[in-house]
Amino acid sequence: MLFIVDMKVNLPPDMAPERAVKLKADEREMAQRLQREGRWRHLWRVAGSYANVSVFDVESPEQLQEAISSLPLFPYMDINVRAVCRHPSSIHEDDR
Repeated sequence: MLFIVDMKVNLPPDMAPERAVKLKADEREMAQRLQREGRWRHLWRVAGSYANVSVFDVESPEQLQEAISSLPLFPYMDINVRAVCRHPSSIHEDDR
């Protein structure tokens, strides 16, 4: 199942800088692991914002929830999820 996931990060302004640096490093590690596993298929930065637009390719909504909620920055995110499917007019065979 494919899901488009919009994530906007809202770190508290009073968060200790070293805590923010650690969270961001842990987030990068987890995001890259999920990408290598094939669950996080695409990841794009939203220009001018601490946000991203991503495509997840998972077996179920439950697997998506597990992946997203495992992210270190999850407690500080506003998240919007949309399920999508292949468009019949798409010329790309790898669309799922």
